[in-house]
Amino acid sequence: MGGVVSLFQNIFVFSWDAILAIINLVTPRLKSGHVVPKGCPGERGKWPEYIAPKEGDSRCACPALNALANHGILPRNGRNITFKEMNRACNTVYNFAGSFTYFVPNYAANMLKKKYSKDVFDLEEISLHNGIEHDASLCRQDVYFNKDQGKPHLPYINELLASASGKTADGTPLLTLDDLARYSAKRRVESKASNPEFSLAFIHKMFGSSNSSTLLTIFGGHVPSIRTMLVEERIPDGWESCIKDRKGLTFAKFNLTVFKVESGTQKYVKALEEKKND
Repeated sequence: MGGVVSLFQNIFVFSWDAILAIINLVTPRLKSGHVVPKGCPGERGKWPEYIAPKEGDSRCACPALNALANHGILPRNGRNITFKEMNRACNTVYNFAGSFTYFVPNYAANMLKKKYSKDVFDLEEISLHNGIEHDASLCRQDVYFNKDQGKPHLPYINELLASASGKTADGTPLLTLDDLARYSAKRRVESKASNPEFSLAFIHKMFGSSNSSTLLTIFGGHVPSIRTMLVEERIPDGWESCIKDRKGLTFAKFNLTVFKVESGTQKYVKALEEKKND
């Protein structure tokens, strides 16, 4: 019965997503400074006070969710969060489409064997290994080496950002799709070689490429903003999502980037493995 419900739920979500994608095509884009809805935290780039997590606060492997807690948009202690709170926050702060921000918390609820409509979770629960969290992350050590997935691993982040090959007109460094594919491949190959418990199923490869794609779509590859988010897990002052689509970033549009990142990553993994075997 659960499988049937899930099937119809997915049909509903992706039909809804397709409608939102069409609306985005035929409606004007949001103006800069108007991405966050009026009255919501972050309106016109004015974010609530940032407070770094304290001892006993709950954090997870996702910097974007941790940042919401660090700014008090989600509970600052990262505990007793409703899935609906997660939905609303990701929609208003990052401008993911409603279909997107409904589907992902539902997926997380099912992963944790909880009910989307009534249960709560602590952020650390999202780090369930091989749920959404996975090996070969861009900003976390594998669970085998570090059980605490709530803290960033600075050497990985610094190496990633140093690989940026793009630039804005004023010379600000930008991460490109190729940069992210190349570094993701490096992480996969190194993780596989060093982690005796390494695993990376297809779905986790897609989660990894989705994370990379978020840096390209929501953050536009902008290295200073990405550094602030990944290192401090803080939303930069004056920042707003690069997504100006009126109904937010849909799966239909997002997956175009995800598939390109994953294809490029697989290409570089193959090249690295062939070089290693020479």
